[in-house]
Amino acid sequence: MKVLFYSAQKYDEKSFTLMNSGYGYELSFLEAHLNPETAKLAQGYDVISAFVNDDLSAATLEALKNSGVRLIAMRCAGYNNIDLEAAKRLDLELVRVPEYSPYAVAEHSAALVLGLNRKTHKAYNRVRENNFRLAGLQGFDLHGKTIGIIGCGKIGRVAVDIFKGFGMQVLVCDPFLTEEIPGVKKKCLDELLSNSDIISLYCPLTKETKHLINDDAIKKMRDGVMLINTSRGALVDTRAVIRGLKSGKIAYLGIDVYEEEAGIFFEDHTEAALDDDVLARLMTFPNVLITGHQAFFTKEALAEIAKVSLENIKAFSSTSIDDTYMTRKVNF
Repeated sequence: MKVLFYSAQKYDEKSFTLMNSGYGYELSFLEAHLNPETAKLAQGYDVISAFVNDDLSAATLEALKNSGVRLIAMRCAGYNNIDLEAAKRLDLELVRVPEYSPYAVAEHSAALVLGLNRKTHKAYNRVRENNFRLAGLQGFDLHGKTIGIIGCGKIGRVAVDIFKGFGMQVLVCDPFLTEEIPGVKKKCLDELLSNSDIISLYCPLTKETKHLINDDAIKKMRDGVMLINTSRGALVDTRAVIRGLKSGKIAYLGIDVYEEEAGIFFEDHTEAALDDDVLARLMTFPNVLITGHQAFFTKEALAEIAKVSLENIKAFSSTSIDDTYMTRKVNF
């Protein structure tokens, strides 16, 4: 079985090559992103592996089909970048990695909260310049504050435990959550927005959740709120958030994702001007902390992504399909 990886970094090549010792597939790695042009490079491959910012539009999928590809193995949980109708029409099978390390993402969101609050990134830079003054570094106790968690799947549940550990009051909003969580109050979105000191997103990107955080949502938030997003960039209307930052409604913003991150994140642009005016404007705020989609990036998560991806390929090529594979298959 021949597998071609798009948007592959050195750490992808390392983790997959190591894990592949137990599978024996023929793996090839490309740094290039997947798009209609690069899809032609998949000629002769049975499987391609793609990532969050690859282009899996109808034109790309048609080129992959014409190249002989039978399986698209996403090495991530989300698949909002795939034209599902085209994939169904072309009879291309899609699989994903629905979970790899909920701890990695939830812990990174906590790091953003702590960094924004205690301004550790600013303190680090000051001390490096022999400036030990504390002016401008004041934070607040998390203990006793209220955090609103939007989306309470596996990552959200880990986040609940983390923030409860800080002694925070935890509110959750998730229409699919049916069971009670001890010490946690389930609220509708409007109630959560108006009663939270910190709001953190842990939900998938769908038609219903796109720009969930918009002008109307921001108006309902408390003055001086902290907003955290480690899920998908388009959950947040960036221009609306900029307006919230300018008005002071949003006092802290921590994001690991951005709605127009394709072509920017996972790349080194140190020698080039940033041509995204919205992101550039966002980066001018002193109360904004941005990381480049690294919340998932732990050694445990990379190992799990490699293992599950290769297991998906193994199951695809098998004559018997188990229940586990079906939970990872994208159904049209």
